[in-house]
Amino acid sequence: MTRRGTDMAILGIGTALPSYRLEQEETSSKLTEALTSAGYRQAARWAKKIFSSCGVETRFTCEPELLESGDNCRYVAYSSLNQVPSTDERMKKYREEAVPLGFEAAVRALEDSGVHTADITHLITVSCTGIFLPGLDAALTHKLELAADVKRIPLTFLGCAAGMTALRMSADIVEHYPAAKVLVVCVELCTLHIQPSGEREALFGAAFFGDGASACVVGTPDFREKGVISLGRQRAVLFPDSADEMVWNVGNYGFDLYLSPHIPKLIGKYVPPEVDRLLDGGPVPEFWAIHPGGRGIIDTIQELYGLSEEQTEASRSVLRQCGNLSSATILFVLQHLRQALDTTARSPKQGMALAFGPGLNAELMQLTYWPPSFPMER
Repeated sequence: MTRRGTDMAILGIGTALPSYRLEQEETSSKLTEALTSAGYRQAARWAKKIFSSCGVETRFTCEPELLESGDNCRYVAYSSLNQVPSTDERMKKYREEAVPLGFEAAVRALEDSGVHTADITHLITVSCTGIFLPGLDAALTHKLELAADVKRIPLTFLGCAAGMTALRMSADIVEHYPAAKVLVVCVELCTLHIQPSGEREALFGAAFFGDGASACVVGTPDFREKGVISLGRQRAVLFPDSADEMVWNVGNYGFDLYLSPHIPKLIGKYVPPEVDRLLDGGPVPEFWAIHPGGRGIIDTIQELYGLSEEQTEASRSVLRQCGNLSSATILFVLQHLRQALDTTARSPKQGMALAFGPGLNAELMQLTYWPPSFPMER
């Protein structure tokens, strides 16, 4: 755990979504039809219940084939595995789609921050849904026309918490090198890993993961015409006896994901002591950026801290409109929160960000929202 001043802040945020929209009710109907046709009637009933209760209304995908009917979609070809896209095919699709989507989010973050590409000193790229070499970091360096000697830091296969990991690393960099400007780009194409399965865990993943990219610029703020969120004290911790509760393995038909139904309960058990250590006797924060890794996770944090619907609205809204975008999600939530605070806040507001990933791993960080032109304490 570290103590920070107010010199490390998110100067700009950008997000991007693919052009293909998955409507939850329609997607559920197609999947249950495919399961029923293949003889998985019990799984079809599970799927219908899971899709309707996970808190998602729409998601986005880079794969237009997922909009096809169950009979014509190879990603749910229960009758013949020979038709299902291989991991190799999925990774080719990932490479085609990840770079332009990450580029779009990065350009928006740079525009929002007012920072020129020539001033970016560090590039942190984040993804756990695909890999290729030269990687996303090298591709974006060229496409964004960053300096050839920009310091590149790729974070791969760290799961949903990795967006927060990148923010923590960015704050560390700026704390030690105040002139640094760090560009973070998270790209996740989760829907590429949908595959035919009647297992509840696989159906759960198919129900609420979506595709998207987010980016931000972290640096030392100067005169501000808009509000910024400064990055404060942080903790990163592995929970005990929970390594098997969230697992990704590389399979022949994409990445195999297992999410334990016990995750919300474990978060309820292990998060409060970590939040207490971080707050160090301070008051409960006013605004909360909770990674919406599922409706149960938001519900657990809301109940633990007696949060209002307004305090969890940003996380629920992102889950409802986009689904869980893995590492990219936390910046969607922070963008939503900043837009709301720009409208309502007239004085600094204290906040908390939380995200969870395989391990089980938790990333926690104190935040402060500073209204436009409000003097930031040094």
